[in-house]
Amino acid sequence: MNWQFQYKEAVLLFIAAGLLLLLFLNLLRWKNKTTRKIGDPALVKLLITSFSQKRFVLKFILVLLAFSAGILAVMNPRVPGDSDNKTRKGIDIAIALDVSKSMLATDLAPDRLERARQFIGKLIREMPDDRVALVLFAGKAYLQLPLTVDHAAASMFVSSVTTDAVPQQGTVISDALQMSAGVFNPADKRFKAVVLITDGEDHDADAVSTATELAEKGVMINTVGIGSPEGATITEPGLGQPKRDLSGNVIVSKLNEDILKELAAVTNGVYVRLQNSEEAIAVIKKQLAQIERKAYGDVSLMQFTSYYIWLAAAMLFLLLLEFVIPVTKKNLAV
Repeated sequence: MNWQFQYKEAVLLFIAAGLLLLLFLNLLRWKNKTTRKIGDPALVKLLITSFSQKRFVLKFILVLLAFSAGILAVMNPRVPGDSDNKTRKGIDIAIALDVSKSMLATDLAPDRLERARQFIGKLIREMPDDRVALVLFAGKAYLQLPLTVDHAAASMFVSSVTTDAVPQQGTVISDALQMSAGVFNPADKRFKAVVLITDGEDHDADAVSTATELAEKGVMINTVGIGSPEGATITEPGLGQPKRDLSGNVIVSKLNEDILKELAAVTNGVYVRLQNSEEAIAVIKKQLAQIERKAYGDVSLMQFTSYYIWLAAAMLFLLLLEFVIPVTKKNLAV
């Protein structure tokens, strides 16, 4: 059998088991030392004649074994089975979505964010062999979903995205690009692409320099502009009133195409303004087709036989056994 553990990092929990053992040995040493201090060892033994040192040690061993079985259960030992298709051929794509308040502008009906969500959903369906990751950003960038071939999960995450996902406001494109680049395997020099979806309204001075660095690492950045150069007002959620600045003036959010075109140009990517989703997807797909595909193992398509349940059952049995064994000799002679 080709055994493997699903969560190998949980092996670090055995450090806690080792510490538990050291503490118990120290407790035994302290008990022996304290017994000698009390008085004559033979007399002290008569005073605690009902106490069973052997059972005390046995109960600890059972607890330690139960703890170890629990760790192995968490690691989930499993055996891979057969699969009709264990290998896919595709590229890795990080989708970075702007969720700042300006994405609530309505120059794209019903608003920019909803059109962006629709675009991403369609794009994911058009890339069945590619791994996708989702990064959300505004004044800060967050990894919402690491690289995965589970497109159903990716679509679910996208459909639930709101402007409340990132509390800090702004449009920090450089952070979004760095976070997106972080999802890729640094050992790969190709097969990596970022699809940046934003109105680019707040100019980020570090965006171009960050894009240039990523281009040197083999990352292609394709930018999708959301909105219009003429701009539109931003409706305050729950109020239905146009958003105003500190001076009371109505805020008009405009698409900044210049920065998005520059980011695409320095990374050999393409810029497209989102007006018709199908046309925009066709442009992006054509550009991504220039990236050489690679074959990679798709673990999600494999069928595994897991054995964590047996270890969990063993842990429960050992804990129950420890519970019923008394520490005294009253009911059971040793």
